[in-house]
Amino acid sequence: MIFSVIRKHIYQVTVSIFLCCSVIVITAASFNLFAGAADNLESNSAPLELSPFHSDGCSWFPDGNFSNQTLWQQCCFHHDLYYWRGGTEAERRHADNELAHCVTQLGQPQVAQMMLRGVRVGGMPYWPTHFRWGYGWPYSRGYAPLNHSETQMINEQLIKQGVHQTPWALSNTPLLK
Repeated sequence: MIFSVIRKHIYQVTVSIFLCCSVIVITAASFNLFAGAADNLESNSAPLELSPFHSDGCSWFPDGNFSNQTLWQQCCFHHDLYYWRGGTEAERRHADNELAHCVTQLGQPQVAQMMLRGVRVGGMPYWPTHFRWGYGWPYSRGYAPLNHSETQMINEQLIKQGVHQTPWALSNTPLLK
């Protein structure tokens, strides 16, 4: 019993340290890019290319706990769909809250809150990471509503890759309603 409690606390401390270190590394590596990202978005009038969807699970966060190492991995997969497609800041906030809700439904409310804090800081579209908001688009897209052409590209890519609907509904979310 005591080992179970100790193991739980070690896990929580490890995850917290991991998140803090990740934020520091991201911040140090991307300070200059963050400052100029808005300028790049304004000057980019050419049509954007959409890369194929990919998911790495929970990125820099564990996919599960000690007893089930993939416990919330499916929650992260659905979250990655939203992050890949991008969109507005409100859509990102909704996707992040849905991630936390999904993990909470699995009986892990403390983990859900740690994940929510991590994605709110580490998932901004201005970080040069493979898991930033709108990572399917070129770096400079930022927060912007999807236009008809982009929505069509998203639908075509998901169909081509055989990715089906998610359980979450976002307004104007192609294939993901």
